Parts: sequence; C-alpha cells; structure tokens
Amino acid sequence: MKKIRLFYLIIFLVSITKVNAEIIILSSCDSKTDGFLKNEYTLDLNQFIMTRVYVYNDKTYKKYRITDLSIKKENQVERLIYKEEDKILTEKLGYPQFYTQLVFEFDNPTIKVKTVINNEEGIDVLSTCKKIEKFEKES
Repeated sequence: MKKIRLFYLIIFLVSITKVNAEIIILSSCDSKTDGFLKNEYTLDLNQFIMTRVYVYNDKTYKKYRITDLSIKKENQVERLIYKEEDKILTEKLGYPQFYTQLVFEFDNPTIKVKTVINNEEGIDVLSTCKKIEKFEKES
C-alpha cells in the first residue's frame, strides 16, 4: 500500500513540475560589410544551441562565390553556446592561439565578434538586429 501511495505521489509531483526554457530570436540583422535578404539568429538557452539562418542578397553572394564555389545563397549554421555573466558566447572556432566567437548580450540588438590572437583580444560589431523576441517554452 505504501508503494502505491509513493508511486502516485511521484506521478503527481512530476505532472506539476514545469521546465522553462528561454528562446531568444534576433531577426532583421544588418551587417556593415554584407547584404542579406534574411539574417536571423535563434538562441536556445535550454539546449545551448545558436542557429543562424541567412540568405545573401545577389551582390554579396556574387562577391563570395567568385573566390569560393562552395558558397550557397541560403544557409543555416549551428553553434554551441554558453552563458558567461550577462553574455552569451558561441563555441571557440579556431586554434588555441587564434580563435573567434560571437558575443550576444541580453536585451541588446548588437551582435559582436570576439577575435583572440596570442592572448590579445579584440571585439568588433558584426551585426545590428532590428527585432528581438523572447519566448518561454514550457514542457
């Protein structure tokens, strides 16, 4: 009898427990150097994944296609992310002496790129987004 009560208690506790996950979408992002028809970043803070979906405009596509035939006009990129204080950073891309990361700040439409060469750090604005949306996902 006690096992049955314990079983029902566990089922009750599991059913009322909610898991919240925050998703942040930065859309309509402009770049200083490239043109896009679509440039959107989705940050899933529960799964720690950033997904970037972008479509180059014709001018930018032709500029990159001249030197790299593997360039696609439409593309999607996924990167692992982590939180550090009030920032969200992507995984480090590159070698230990030279790497880059994207840097996002909560409630800030500016996306920055952090470059580190031999422990010398530089941060530059990569893109500015016109729209920030936040969603709470319950499961």
